[in-house]
Amino acid sequence: MFDFDALSQLMMSRTVLCVGDLMLDEFVYGEVSRISPEAPAPVIAAQRSETNIGGAGNVARNIASLGGRCIFVGLIGEDEAGAKLEQALAQEGGIEGVLVRDASRPTTRKVRFVSEHFSTHMLRADWELAQAASGDIEQKLIDAILPLLARADIVLLSDYAKGVLTARVIRNVIDGAKKLNKRVIVDPKTANFAIYRGATLLTPNRKEFSEATRSRADTDQAIVDAAQDAMQLADCEAILVTQSEHGMTLVSRKGEAIHVPALPVKVRDVSGAGDTVAATLALTLAAGADWETALRMANAAAAVAVSKKGTATVTPPELRRRILPHAFLAAEEKIVGDGASLEAHLAEWRKQGLRVGFTNGCFDILHPGHVKVLTAARGACDRLIVGLNSDNSAKRLKGEGRPVQDERARAEVLAALEAVDLVVFFDEDTPIQLITQIKPSVLVKGGDYTRERVVGHEIVEANGGEVMLVDILPGFSTTSLVDRARGGRQ
Repeated sequence: MFDFDALSQLMMSRTVLCVGDLMLDEFVYGEVSRISPEAPAPVIAAQRSETNIGGAGNVARNIASLGGRCIFVGLIGEDEAGAKLEQALAQEGGIEGVLVRDASRPTTRKVRFVSEHFSTHMLRADWELAQAASGDIEQKLIDAILPLLARADIVLLSDYAKGVLTARVIRNVIDGAKKLNKRVIVDPKTANFAIYRGATLLTPNRKEFSEATRSRADTDQAIVDAAQDAMQLADCEAILVTQSEHGMTLVSRKGEAIHVPALPVKVRDVSGAGDTVAATLALTLAAGADWETALRMANAAAAVAVSKKGTATVTPPELRRRILPHAFLAAEEKIVGDGASLEAHLAEWRKQGLRVGFTNGCFDILHPGHVKVLTAARGACDRLIVGLNSDNSAKRLKGEGRPVQDERARAEVLAALEAVDLVVFFDEDTPIQLITQIKPSVLVKGGDYTRERVVGHEIVEANGGEVMLVDILPGFSTTSLVDRARGGRQ
């Protein structure tokens, strides 16, 4: 359960210490219309190019673009690419670059040739020396990192296996962070998870996870089973496995596994999506979010990143539009008056694998107690449907003189809330028919109810859903507000 705006504000006050492999990302965009006469290879007519801070540097850029502060420690060579990266980092707001130079190696540089029309990567050229840093460079990295730990709210290790995160560097950073009670997130590259022993969270993709655990990792349950063993080996609190179009699965040592489906999006470029996930996780966890909240935020951020070209970053407004996709609709677009329209929405959401929540009420005079319940309900699902008593239903329930506002007015006020994705009228005394049709994953009511008194709890639980009760705010009641207004009391 989370309030996006409140969490986003907290993220902006957090500092992440990011250590990892820095690289220069270049993208050459053009059109392909012929084959070379010299060899059976396509010819790209280059039209434009872009240069970005890549690798672990893209993690730092995403931390900054999300409003957080990043202290970044990386390694560059004594070359033109290194000079470009140093200059680019210095120009990035929100990033404090601490770069160690190694004259014996080139700065990692990757050039991608992309078909502009098809958004297809055709070729990548790499300049790099993918081997562990020498002993003296290792020591320089450790000496640079350890004094910075105290300034960070959380530590993030972004391993691209280019030589920065050696076993000795990793061990010093994790041990130093633990002494200061700082959590450590690792985006791993090596298949030996034991090297990251003591980290808080590992975030491998499915291929990396499969290789590290020697498992197929082809189902959610297979991932859960393999993760339990891997967590024992790595002595970590949780493992998050990213699965591209299949979403993400988080397994923690304390609590049930959580799976979220990938959000529907037109994929333009997957470059750096893992960086976006790691950056979002670091900031949300540093801001005090729980595992599920951090997972949903990272999943939404990944959807934004892959919809862009190149090594992309994500901003809070972009993330907000993904978390609350219906917040920007006109109120009337979120009000459903018939079962067929509701079924169309449900079919689309089910197709996308989204978690649908439901709550209901008369909402005659909307007050802060209502808003708290609705916000909490939306935080527990991907789409929130509110069942609204019709005028006839409300009158039977509340008595003569109620409702104070007619059903259309009440629906428009509800639909104007960002937390609400859909408002559906029901004319019966209870929403049991709506609940039967919707079969929500989570059914939400105020804490003045007990689970057994919540209408439809049997239906929801029989379909594998849950009932959630939200503590109510004392002193807020529509009936008391109406009585006070009619009695003329202040």
